[in-house]
Amino acid sequence: MPHDHHHHHAHADLDSGDRRVFLAVAVNAALTVVQIAAGVISGSLALIADAIHNFSDALSLVIAFAARRIARRPADEHMTFGYGRAEIVAALINYTTLIVIAVYLAAEGVNRLLDPPEIEGWLVVIVATVALVIDAATALLIFGLSRSSVNMRAAFLHNVMDALGSVAVIVGGTLILLYDWRLVDPIVTLMIAGYILWHTLREIGPVIRILMLASPERPRAGEVLEAMGDVEGVAEVHHLHLWQMGEHEVSLEAHVVHEDGHAAARVKAALKRLLVDRFDLHHTVLEMESAGDCCFNAPAIGHGSGAATRGQA
Repeated sequence: MPHDHHHHHAHADLDSGDRRVFLAVAVNAALTVVQIAAGVISGSLALIADAIHNFSDALSLVIAFAARRIARRPADEHMTFGYGRAEIVAALINYTTLIVIAVYLAAEGVNRLLDPPEIEGWLVVIVATVALVIDAATALLIFGLSRSSVNMRAAFLHNVMDALGSVAVIVGGTLILLYDWRLVDPIVTLMIAGYILWHTLREIGPVIRILMLASPERPRAGEVLEAMGDVEGVAEVHHLHLWQMGEHEVSLEAHVVHEDGHAAARVKAALKRLLVDRFDLHHTVLEMESAGDCCFNAPAIGHGSGAATRGQA
């Protein structure tokens, strides 16, 4: 019964999260339409820039929503590692799209600096204020989900940045109303584009590292290798691979040469305990080898050309 209760509670949390994401998508899509229309009428590129960024947020939420559901599928014969990386792929798509949008907005901002148009300040301020309220509400909707998912965290940060962009647009519109500073609009656009680029380039790195099967920040591969080599009965560790299968799951595989006089099963059990207790590594695969039948001239980390066994060499 407790297990059933926990299972039901987990499903309820997932359904609640899906509803929040769907509501956030609907609100952002409606806001985007209003912002673009107001930007065209008022002639404000900054407002249109904020609308395009907001539209990218809506798209990122759609992609995040789809990836979130795909990632729940269990492993099968086609995807033996499961579908969890769907969220990582979605995050990469979202960040790449943001980079393209930011570059486009920067180019348009430069053009407007050279030839600033007339802008209706009041409409800009009113619509940007509405956008600020909606962006803040959207960020609150998905804040809880962002704590445990890089995909949802990207969507949350996008909405926070959108809210900051709305603040910048409001300031720009107010200055246009008070002082007729038309150059403020393209300057604000460039600021929004610059901030999007800075934040996206900073966040896309970890996503690419996961897709490239990079080792995690902690523990480091060298540290794990050294600790394994210090276990009693271990003569050598080679072909070690340490990588992130997903955002929260780290895997390890390695070849271990056990010393003569030490049972392979006992050495393997000691290594498994070490990896769990010291490094919190639960998904590990260890291939045990004897001194007379081990890989010849094998690299300590990764695979190399020296993969032949001593018996084959």
